[in-house]
Amino acid sequence: MAKNTLKIAVAQLNCVVGDIDGNLDLIRQAVRRAREVGAHMLVTPELSLCGYPPEDLLLRPDFYRSCDRAIATLASESDSLAIIVGHPLQEGERHFNAASVLRGGNVVATYRKLRLPNYEVFDEQRYFDAGSNACVFEHEGVRVGLNICADVWEAGAAEASRAAGAELLVAINASPYHMDKLQVRHEVLRDRVGDTGIPVVYCNLVGGQDELVFDGASFALSRAGRLCYQGPSFAQSLDCVSYVDGDLQEGRMTPPREIEADVWDALVTGVRDYIGKNRFPGVLLGLSGGIDSALTLCVAVDALGADRVRAVMMPSPYTAQMSLDDSRLLVKRLGVRYDELAIAPAMGTFEAMLAPMFAGTAADTTEENLQARIRGMLLMALSNKTGSLVLTTGNKSEMAVGYATLYGDMAGGFAVIKDIFKTFVYRLAAWRNRNGEVIPENIITRAPSAELKPDQTDQDTLPAYEVLDAIIEAYMERDESPREIIAAGYGEADVRRVVSMLKRNEYKRRQSPVGIRVTSRGFGKDWRYPITARYQDEF
Repeated sequence: MAKNTLKIAVAQLNCVVGDIDGNLDLIRQAVRRAREVGAHMLVTPELSLCGYPPEDLLLRPDFYRSCDRAIATLASESDSLAIIVGHPLQEGERHFNAASVLRGGNVVATYRKLRLPNYEVFDEQRYFDAGSNACVFEHEGVRVGLNICADVWEAGAAEASRAAGAELLVAINASPYHMDKLQVRHEVLRDRVGDTGIPVVYCNLVGGQDELVFDGASFALSRAGRLCYQGPSFAQSLDCVSYVDGDLQEGRMTPPREIEADVWDALVTGVRDYIGKNRFPGVLLGLSGGIDSALTLCVAVDALGADRVRAVMMPSPYTAQMSLDDSRLLVKRLGVRYDELAIAPAMGTFEAMLAPMFAGTAADTTEENLQARIRGMLLMALSNKTGSLVLTTGNKSEMAVGYATLYGDMAGGFAVIKDIFKTFVYRLAAWRNRNGEVIPENIITRAPSAELKPDQTDQDTLPAYEVLDAIIEAYMERDESPREIIAAGYGEADVRRVVSMLKRNEYKRRQSPVGIRVTSRGFGKDWRYPITARYQDEF
């Protein structure tokens, strides 16, 4: 007969930052479900009580007091089920990222996070003090050690738990998604298992919070580092994994997924939660007949449903009939509201108004940008009138080099594919069409164009997207110097041009809407370059 059996319920929760009462209800629901399935312990994510990241809410003393009251309430409702809850904690002048164990009407243990990340999108040293002690508590005869997220990303904290007598490690997390992140988590936690010789249960947050998306994908590793439980990605869930006689047993095993499926769900989750958590009634966007707006429309429909999405086509004299035909076919397939609003009258009015001041000058990008700004103004007028949020449709390649019009196609409230390279846009479009064509093939195969002048294509002013994206990725995401990029085989002229454009357009990106992060480095929290700077790269 097995001794020391501990049934652990792992709750992937979609918490809302600052909604302490709502998050408390989410945790209560998980408690009820854990009791129903006979669990001995419930694990919730990092800062599950207040959501992650709370940012400067953590500078408010009343925020801590509200969290303290909620913890006391939840503790008073606890029974023999041990409930692990993440929450902020103030002790005098010190502040901690904490996890408390609630049982039998009391708080029986509290752990203070040891490692405070201050890299990528994390800024915890601004808000928290580092803890100094391991936390091990006994439940159902098993000694359980607690860690919080960054604690397990380097050696030290897990070993301290083991030294304090832990037989099982529980790590609660708010680890945001980027491509291939799950594999990295598995590798890091296998290192901790190898260092300590004890199994680990990893519980992660799920849902969208501004630019960040949390994928859940909680898991558990046995003492041998074998994956014995894998939770779902981008979905709330409560699964159980059992610790029996010194090791974790086999539990639910969600199969691996294609990278396109993960990225798609990240975008859908990001849109759904940004719109839902901020209580917008719906969204609208400008269709162009191009692949970026088509892809953005598909994501919006998958996230919100066709009834909450509106597409507006605003043709100019330069808009090809193919663009109109393809847009009409796309919206018919998706079932969204569609309007066409020609901008030629507005173009004529602006041209007449500006003619005296433009006298003696040749037409250039100024007139092209006017078209984009007219469209942006019309979309914002519709947004003001209806309350729906404007989704912008620019991709990462365009945002990097400034191939977008400030106060034009950059006007809006949420940038859905801001962190998607153009080459990956095509991959996602093909993936979305895998079970039947939704995005018309013409949109995917035609040469991309802004259609702001006759016979225009993107490659008139940009390198081929395969080259452009590779240079941006090397310079921005891997911090390679231009010299290193050229040595890797890219033309010096292309590298100089792309790097110059990337640096020159920092002022423009600062004014772009927040957008969903899906790479290891997006134009947001983890890209903080000065606008005013004269640093010369190494060529």
